[in-house]
Amino acid sequence: MKQPSAKVTPATAQKVLEHHLGRKPKHVHQIHGGATNFVFEASMGSEDFVLRISHKLTRLEYFMKEQWAVSKIRSKNVPAPEILEVGNDIIGLPYMISRKVEGSDAAAQASPPDIFQQMGQYAAVINSIATSDFGHIFDWSRNRLSRRHTWKEYLREDLQVDERIKVFARHKTLSRQSLKNLKAGVKALLELKATPSLNHGDLRLKNVMLDSQGKISAIIDWEQATSNLAPHWELAIALHDLGIDQKEAFLRGYGLSPKEFQQISPMVRVLNMLHYAPVVEKAAKTRNQDWMARLKQRLNGALDLYAL
Repeated sequence: MKQPSAKVTPATAQKVLEHHLGRKPKHVHQIHGGATNFVFEASMGSEDFVLRISHKLTRLEYFMKEQWAVSKIRSKNVPAPEILEVGNDIIGLPYMISRKVEGSDAAAQASPPDIFQQMGQYAAVINSIATSDFGHIFDWSRNRLSRRHTWKEYLREDLQVDERIKVFARHKTLSRQSLKNLKAGVKALLELKATPSLNHGDLRLKNVMLDSQGKISAIIDWEQATSNLAPHWELAIALHDLGIDQKEAFLRGYGLSPKEFQQISPMVRVLNMLHYAPVVEKAAKTRNQDWMARLKQRLNGALDLYAL
C-alpha cells in the first residue's frame, strides 16, 4: 500500500488535538520527527499532551496495541503515560494522544543500580499479565487467522529461527562450535512447553523516565510489546547491553535467584543471539568489515570476562 506523502506539521497536530480535546491547544511544537513517527507536545490549560503521528499506515495497529498494553500495566500500578486516543480518521494518518509524563530520560544521565532494580521489579509485574497466543498479534487484536497459537509456530513462522541460523552460517559469523551450540539451543527452544505473557519487548534505559527523586516515573514506547515467553524474552533484550552489576540489580529486582537464572540463562542467551541475525545481515550488506569483526567478537564470547 502506498504511503501518504502529505507533510506532517504543527498545524496537522493542532487539527487532531482540537478535534479530540474540543478547543485549540496552546504552544504546539514538534519535539521529534523521523521516518516512522512525528512527535508533538501541546498545552491546554494546566495539562500537557503528547501526540505521535506516523506516515506508516500500519502503525495504527501498533498504537492500538500500545493502548491495550498500557491500560493493562497501569491497572497493576506500573507507571506509564495515559493514552487518551488512538485513531486515523481525522487526518488519514495513524495518531496517538497521551498525557505528558513529567521526568527526564534515564539514558541521558548516570543511573545508580537502584534504577535497574526498579526496572526488574516492574518487568516482573508486566510479565505476570497472562496473554493468549504468541507474537505481535494477541489479545489487543480481533484478528484470528494471523495468530500464532503455539510457541513452536511463532519461532518457525514469525521469528524464522531456521533462517536466522543460516544468516550466521552464510556470513561465517560464529565459530564452528558456537554455531553447533546455537543449533542445539534453538532445538531446545522449540521443544519448550511455553505459555505466553505480556512483555514490554524493549525495556532499556532509553524507554525509562525518572522523576526528581531518581524513581521511575514512566516506562514508555510500548510498540515492541509482545505476547511471549517470560522472563526469557524480556531478559534477552533488557539485559544484553547492561554491565554485570546492572544485570545483577535487574535480576534482583525481578526476584530471580542466581540458581533460577542459571537454569534459564542458556535460553536467554540463545534468544539474544538470534536477535542479532538482522544486524549481521545489515553489516554484511554494507560490507563494513570493522562492524562485522566486532559482531564476531561479541557473538563468539570474547567479551565475556567472567567465565571459562
